[in-house]
Amino acid sequence: MTLPSSSKIIIVGGGIIGCSTAYHLAQMGLEVLLLEKAQLTSGSTWHAAGLVGQLRSSANITQLLGYSIELYNKLEAETGQATGWKMNGGLRLACNQERWTEVRRQATTAHSFGLDMQLLTPQEAQDLWPLMDIGDVVGAAFLPTDGQANPADIAQALAKGARAKGAKLVERMPVTEILTDKGRITGVRTSAGDVACEKLVLCCGQWTRTLAKTIGVSVPLVSVEHQYMVTEPFGVPSNLPTLRDPDRLTYYKEEVGGLVMGGYEPNGIPWAQNGIPENFEFQLLESNFDHFEQLVELALPRVPKLATAGVKQLINGPESFTPDGNFILGEAPEMKNVFIGAGFNAFGIASGGGAGMALAEWVAKGTPPYDLWPVDIRRFGRPHRDEDWVRTRTLEAYGKHYTMAWPSEEHTSGRPCRRSPLYDRLKAGGAVFGEKLGWERPNWFAEAGEAARDIYTFERPNWHSAVAREHKAAREAAVLFDQSSFAKFVLKGPDAEAALGWIAANRVDKPVGSIIYTQMLNDKGGIECDLTCVRVAEDEYYIVTGTGFATHDFDWIARNIPAGMNAQLVDVTSANAVLSLFGPKAREILAAVTRDDVSKEGFPFGQARTIGIAGCPVLALRITYVGELGWELHLPVDYAITVFEALHAAGDPLGLRDAGYRAIETLRLEKGYRAWASDIGPDHTPDEAGLGWAVKMKSNIPFRGREAVQAQREGGVKKIMATFTCDGDVILSGRETIYRDGKRCGWLSSAGYGHTLGKSIGMGYVRSATPIDREHVLSGRYELEVATERVPCEVTLAPLYDPKMERVRG
Repeated sequence: MTLPSSSKIIIVGGGIIGCSTAYHLAQMGLEVLLLEKAQLTSGSTWHAAGLVGQLRSSANITQLLGYSIELYNKLEAETGQATGWKMNGGLRLACNQERWTEVRRQATTAHSFGLDMQLLTPQEAQDLWPLMDIGDVVGAAFLPTDGQANPADIAQALAKGARAKGAKLVERMPVTEILTDKGRITGVRTSAGDVACEKLVLCCGQWTRTLAKTIGVSVPLVSVEHQYMVTEPFGVPSNLPTLRDPDRLTYYKEEVGGLVMGGYEPNGIPWAQNGIPENFEFQLLESNFDHFEQLVELALPRVPKLATAGVKQLINGPESFTPDGNFILGEAPEMKNVFIGAGFNAFGIASGGGAGMALAEWVAKGTPPYDLWPVDIRRFGRPHRDEDWVRTRTLEAYGKHYTMAWPSEEHTSGRPCRRSPLYDRLKAGGAVFGEKLGWERPNWFAEAGEAARDIYTFERPNWHSAVAREHKAAREAAVLFDQSSFAKFVLKGPDAEAALGWIAANRVDKPVGSIIYTQMLNDKGGIECDLTCVRVAEDEYYIVTGTGFATHDFDWIARNIPAGMNAQLVDVTSANAVLSLFGPKAREILAAVTRDDVSKEGFPFGQARTIGIAGCPVLALRITYVGELGWELHLPVDYAITVFEALHAAGDPLGLRDAGYRAIETLRLEKGYRAWASDIGPDHTPDEAGLGWAVKMKSNIPFRGREAVQAQREGGVKKIMATFTCDGDVILSGRETIYRDGKRCGWLSSAGYGHTLGKSIGMGYVRSATPIDREHVLSGRYELEVATERVPCEVTLAPLYDPKMERVRG
């Protein structure tokens, strides 16, 4: 085939993700050229195991995987190409009580997301999977709509479907260079000539990182060896469900009357650390029987017949894995119109249909079909540019693929990476750290005699009483949080007000010294960012957002500055430390260390100004995320220890405590404050989230998303964020199903324990097919499904703590 001189969209890579993206773009009638350096499926796709499961901890990723199954159900009939797709169901075993708790919680999550996950007795599981020994099985979960496929055949069917709709797919056409001009994508170079394009989609599997790096785009993935064994036929029935046995780290599926058995060993082996060999196509690595033996030893007691079955092949194929075990989708923040679909962590076949659909829509329309934050490329940050750090963290994630998914579990590898100036002081004071985007952040503080480490459980954890201490201090005295990891930007220029006024939903045309809490909306009215802006000068705003949203929020703001406006955005995160002082005694402590007026009248809520503390100019923000009087103190990092010491010298006699992020979480739940990426996000509007008061609809000022907000105000909302409380002995962790008058109406988006109230608290949306109002929400009788059991709960739309804001404004 001769190459065209141009194509609106070029896809590089002909595995399942590239073929699926081409298929979906072609379905939309768009001009697509797919270039594959070898042959279709010759990378990781052809040797994938092909299990297709659906349930994930995110509703939208579960929905995306469900779309794959809908597509695979019809693909063979549509294209005439065999796919090997079988909806034979999927079993997941639990072999101890904690795993059984996890499985029951997963079943509740499945019910929340509309999946029919059934809990089975060991005998019922064995009836479905007669080859296994159930001596140690406590129970099992069964998803009837899971299945398996032949990976190469699925990809070829998608390729055929893409061609039928006009897409051009060219094999043996390696891309030797990505062409750019002044930071813009212009096309690709191949051995057969240059091809111009408007948009470029990189779906090159484990080759993606290296190719993207040539244009400055960071794609944090590495290659890891992944092995599975294929047996000779020994009478395995063709309708056998897939089986996952996480306590034994293994999975199984039927293949031609035999079994495929593979798994995720704790000591994964990285591959191609110095680059992937030339001409690596349809190739496998040398079988490593010694390394695989640990999985065989775990599998034999489960499937005794494996001991006598002949081994046809031990397949060792490298696959791309990521630092958090989720795949990577979306438009690269470093370069407009460059899109990534890679890093599928050995579930590329399960994700392929849905990921291709979502990526195609992202490419075509500039936005994904729904919130895909768990897989969004913008979830990564500075540490993820270092390949060695990524490899270290990825090998940990690989080893945890089947281990218990504990609530609040932290990664341990590649740490410490980013440290605030106070790290050593806090560690000496008993801090137990968590990590976010490489930053070490205190989660809680252990006292003498307490183990200064997390001990994970599905019950109340070992840090519960420590967090209770910190929570109590915040409500009764004062606490100090090191929040230096906050992402901090400066927007400056003659048009700063006009630019931010377009991007922000709230009014930013406020006097210098004003703090503006605002959302930033997409064209559907969904919340893309949730942050604080401080007007520090007529032409300058200081913007503060969550640690994990540094890349995402910077990208959103930068891309939405209207063309022609003179306003520059700069990331100043590493320049400033942040000490947050909260509690009823916060003013007394602050007054003791500064000559500036911090009285209620002299320094009102919602204001910011520079004050002096111990020789340091401190930008003090009178706001709170914990529902108490207090200030965020932003200061140059070189002053951090000095100011920290001054605050403690004044505050210790008054009961000041250092406190961590887990106390922030319990405090904000009592106050009903929303968290982006759990309670609010691109799929939720301010009116649905109870944040409509922060939208400037009464003004005539245009802003992005205004029309969508207006339309929703005229048509009504179909979901409303509410807070639920139940008995404090009930452990809520999020994603529990909400029932209203006996009918499923949503799930909890975040949950925890309220130490002031002595109750378990959850937040979530009450959903309806038709518009609803506050009265609808408050008139229902509610229950929560917790680990498949229903418990009664109370509902409220007001904050549980200080609903009139008297303490905050005091």
